[in-house]
Amino acid sequence: MKKKKGISTDRLIKIFIYVVLIGLAVSIIVPVAWVFTASIKENSEFYSTPWSIPDGFHFQNFVEAFVQANMGDYLLNSVIVTVVALIVLIGVALPAAYVLSRFKFIGSGLLNAFVKAGLFINVSYIVVPIFLMLLEWDNVLNPIFDEAFFINNLFVLAVIYAATALPFTIFLLSSYFQTLPTDFEEAASIDGAGYFKTMISVMFPMATPSIVIVILFNFLLFWNEYILALTLLPGEDKTLPVGLLNLMAAERAAVNYGPMYAGMVIVMLPTLILYIIVQKRLTEGMTVGGVKG
Repeated sequence: MKKKKGISTDRLIKIFIYVVLIGLAVSIIVPVAWVFTASIKENSEFYSTPWSIPDGFHFQNFVEAFVQANMGDYLLNSVIVTVVALIVLIGVALPAAYVLSRFKFIGSGLLNAFVKAGLFINVSYIVVPIFLMLLEWDNVLNPIFDEAFFINNLFVLAVIYAATALPFTIFLLSSYFQTLPTDFEEAASIDGAGYFKTMISVMFPMATPSIVIVILFNFLLFWNEYILALTLLPGEDKTLPVGLLNLMAAERAAVNYGPMYAGMVIVMLPTLILYIIVQKRLTEGMTVGGVKG
């Protein structure tokens, strides 16, 4: 009797887990699918049967979003900012994480403490000081440049993105480097490789799963960031999240929903494509904790 009761309990637990997972999947898939279908609907279809399948493919919504609402320019700006920020972030965080996790030197403990302290700083709390600092720098450079240099600058925004993401990225990469055995470094040293060559040729390739997780996480963070982009780009140059909110406000006022949902698709589509591309690597990075010697 106890055995049967245990089996039925296990089945109930599995059923409960499956029901929860299916519910979560439906709660994510249904809104995303609805946005995609709404993006190709004509405006009249929203008033008749908003939950029905579109009568046809009204791609004019995407044309209006790209051309009239400047979503194409905003898309290019987001790509530039995100790519530059990721390059700067990985270029700084990778060697910093490797050195802090594998070497002990004077001040290494203090540097690690600073990195961990940065994990508790929310960018929302420091956006105003960052803006005032950049504004002050622009005031100093006003006699040299006719226009603002630090404000309304996509590359400056990318550098700030990278700087704000450094603590978490270094902490994550350091945790991964600490799990790797020293056998590989010792073998590389015997073969005559120096510290730099060992880092580039041996350790970084071994950390590829962790690097993929860092890239995907920070891509989502940079791509969807709103507060810094809104504050540091007050001019015409905007990123997709800021441009999308402006588009939503304009189309709601004009009672034109098709381009609004088309803009949402433009924001979501690169994220979905990137996830599909790196899905296998992401799974490996989440399951592999280290390499055994």
